[in-house]
Amino acid sequence: MASGKSSKAGRKKPPVVAAKTTPWGTIAAVVVVVVFAAAVFGYAFMQNRQRDQQAGALAPYTPSSANQDPSKAIPGVVTASFPAGQHVTPNQRVAYTHFPPFGGAHDYTWAACGGVVYPAAVRNENMVHALEHGAVWIAYDPARVSGDALNSLRSKVDGKPYTLMSPYPGLDQPISLQSWGHQLKLADATDPRVDQFIQSLRRNQYAYPEVGASCDALGPGQFDPSKPPPFDPAPPGPGAVPEQGANAPAPAGEQPRPPGGTG
Repeated sequence: MASGKSSKAGRKKPPVVAAKTTPWGTIAAVVVVVVFAAAVFGYAFMQNRQRDQQAGALAPYTPSSANQDPSKAIPGVVTASFPAGQHVTPNQRVAYTHFPPFGGAHDYTWAACGGVVYPAAVRNENMVHALEHGAVWIAYDPARVSGDALNSLRSKVDGKPYTLMSPYPGLDQPISLQSWGHQLKLADATDPRVDQFIQSLRRNQYAYPEVGASCDALGPGQFDPSKPPPFDPAPPGPGAVPEQGANAPAPAGEQPRPPGGTG
């Protein structure tokens, strides 16, 4: 008979099984990635949906051969006819009859209009030339447009081709939109007609004279967008070039006065 010692010695101890630990760190990381991805895709989906909705809303205001001037459907748009190619020199003024002007004689050099937001008011004669190239100009009264309203307008211009924006002291309405031969004055920066006007008339080949013309700055010595010629609020004077051009008869009586002009 085997002794008690031999019996105990022959027994094997059961193996020790280590308990598995839950990889909480990995799980947390995966959850974070999934939540982040969901947020990104959700944001992209909403952005695309908003763009599609906006595109659908603006579709009736997209120019075509069958609808050459969609701005006719926008309430409040004023139109006028102006001869193209009527130029003045940098030291000449034009006797504009609309403020801001939206056509007529203008400087030989155009204001840079490739999505430029000018912090100060710019000379009328340069801004009008940009309209002849197919740009839309948003002007605003700095005394009445600021904060969110100003940022809303800036977002429609900054970096956008064939658009430009500047303050225009003394406007009879807080906001005025111009393209060649078209103008729309508004009180609210969130008015849907802002987008409708831009969609209808920016580079509308049926609505401006110099199709294909550039909006780039001409370079040193001509028009410098960092130091543009300033807006002159004074009356243009008796020697001003008529709005319709040098060959047009001078307007009778007192010269038109820009907003804010004195004397």
